[in-house]
Amino acid sequence: MIIRLKDGSERAYDQAMSVLDIAKDISEGLARNACAGEVNGEVVDLRTVVDADCELNILTFNDEKGKLAFRHTASHVLAQAVKRLYPEAKCAIGPAIEEGFYYDFDMPSLSREDLDKIEKEMKKIIKENPAIRRFELPREEAIAFMTEKEEPYKVELIEDLPEGSVISFYEQGDFTDLCAGPHLMNVKAIKAFKLTSSSGAYWRGSEKNKMLTRIYGTAYTKKADLEERLAFLESIKLRDHNRLGREMELFTTVDVIGQGLPLMLPKGAKMIQTMQRWIEDLEDNEWGYVRTKTPLMAKSDLYKISGHWDHYKEGMFVMNDNEESDKETMALRPMTCPFQYYCYKNKQHSYRDLPVRMGETSTLFRNEDSGEMHGLTRVRQFTISEGHLIVRPDQMVEEFKGCLALAKHCLQTLGVEEDVTYHLSKWDPENTEKYIGTPEEWDEMEGAIRQILTDLNIDFTEDVGEAAFYGPKVDINAKNVYGKEDTMITVQWDSLIAEQFDMYYIDQNGEKQRPYIIHRTSMGCYERTLAWLIEKYEGKFPTWLCPEQVRVLPISEKYLDYAAQVEKELKKNGVLVTVDGRSEKIGYKIREARLNKVPYMLVVGANEQEEGLVSVRSRFAGDEGQKPIAEFVDQICKEIRTKEIRKELPQEEKK
Repeated sequence: MIIRLKDGSERAYDQAMSVLDIAKDISEGLARNACAGEVNGEVVDLRTVVDADCELNILTFNDEKGKLAFRHTASHVLAQAVKRLYPEAKCAIGPAIEEGFYYDFDMPSLSREDLDKIEKEMKKIIKENPAIRRFELPREEAIAFMTEKEEPYKVELIEDLPEGSVISFYEQGDFTDLCAGPHLMNVKAIKAFKLTSSSGAYWRGSEKNKMLTRIYGTAYTKKADLEERLAFLESIKLRDHNRLGREMELFTTVDVIGQGLPLMLPKGAKMIQTMQRWIEDLEDNEWGYVRTKTPLMAKSDLYKISGHWDHYKEGMFVMNDNEESDKETMALRPMTCPFQYYCYKNKQHSYRDLPVRMGETSTLFRNEDSGEMHGLTRVRQFTISEGHLIVRPDQMVEEFKGCLALAKHCLQTLGVEEDVTYHLSKWDPENTEKYIGTPEEWDEMEGAIRQILTDLNIDFTEDVGEAAFYGPKVDINAKNVYGKEDTMITVQWDSLIAEQFDMYYIDQNGEKQRPYIIHRTSMGCYERTLAWLIEKYEGKFPTWLCPEQVRVLPISEKYLDYAAQVEKELKKNGVLVTVDGRSEKIGYKIREARLNKVPYMLVVGANEQEEGLVSVRSRFAGDEGQKPIAEFVDQICKEIRTKEIRKELPQEEKK
């Protein structure tokens, strides 16, 4: 047989050989570092026997697929340690993930001390270096095998497989697990690992199922690489908006109010108000939008017309959904589009009236699963810069480009344009029952968006199955500090739903015509954007966004009156300012203002009072010297008005 290797070279063998033996024939060093193989594009175990011509790639830890095999083996070491220490624990699933691995168990929650104890047991197992053996059983024998071991979650997984299936297992010393593999030949290569955390996770991701205990970990071949990873994890904890936003008193959550329902505290509310006023003025004054304000709920009849009742009811908060009740079935709105359609339908429109661009600061409600919610990025009530453009078909391309241009402008102003990726979210032609419209209509809509992105020289990826049920879209995504990607802005093409709402305009021949619709956000969800900005700037926001832009620091109580004068002048010009009038030393006040990430500190004492000056210290350059009040007011007002993102000098360059 002929084996074609990754570098294009070929090797000939007279007999069938395992992937590992072929690796040994190539190089003993390669065999020592091998984690798995890839035969004709399919990842396989090193134990797999090759008996025909093929393309073969030997995967090491330097390959992403090799890392997955390495870390999946580490997850089995974790499970083996847990079963030794907690024999009553039941195993669920334990996959490798992008930066490590996890395993779910039906067992009580764990403390950091418990994780340390499990780590210690894992080290013992690795030192023992138990043999790893792969074997297969027919489906019925596999069910009996796992039933005897009292592993109900494994039994459920096997029962979900088709009858006649052959099920693979991996035996690792005194531990055996249902597993497709691949795995390392032994565990001694796992030289550096760490259990990083534990949390709750619903079985199969459904809140209707039992809550399990999930243990997260990561593993490397070298201790130095592990230490670098752990240091990185510690650094991103400092930027995690869920922690930093609470420390900065931007938001909080309360159990009795409910999960996914954050309270915006005064500072966080001020930031969202600043962004909201900016977006509304921008859309209305510069981009030709008219503003609507529509109800937060509606009868189920509205959502049945739009199709949301059939396609999205599980994600809605529904009230009085009882056929025997005399009350109307109502639901909180998960989107604003059908409401704005009726604003459009309020009067007849000529072709000359189009496009009609409607914007609304929309509070929406979505019944997210408990396990999905996190801080401000995934919540059950949120507010977005929502808008719908009713356009003639011949206007669609230019208006769609305009929506992308507005989104780009918002990203640039916030300083996050370089942090996003663009995605063409398409329908899934294998599951057409999830969508309205014909394959031809979907091909036309997706092709139009693809051409727009190409014309604008925007790099993008295409994601099958991510479209809304009524049209494809451009999703502009960003990653949080942990690497999870969220959609920040959406622009969606819709040539279908106007029919369902009997929306029309009168063309130049006096005939009724169906318009097209663009569903879009200009900045997206305010709460999610705030979370993004907290992590992006580590709480050191651009001055125009800060809930406290200036803090006046009198040297002593003698200068409180002058501090109040400075405060009054700044407030008169719309600057967000406070006075620290406490009887504390000025050094203490400055340090605290720095910790609070205030952009500007104005120190005032005898000289400043006599000369009408302020001594300016900034987060950006340190000591900026004395300035007349009027000069500083002009400077900061310009910075706020232009939404300048002032760069912070390195510490050694600050005065």
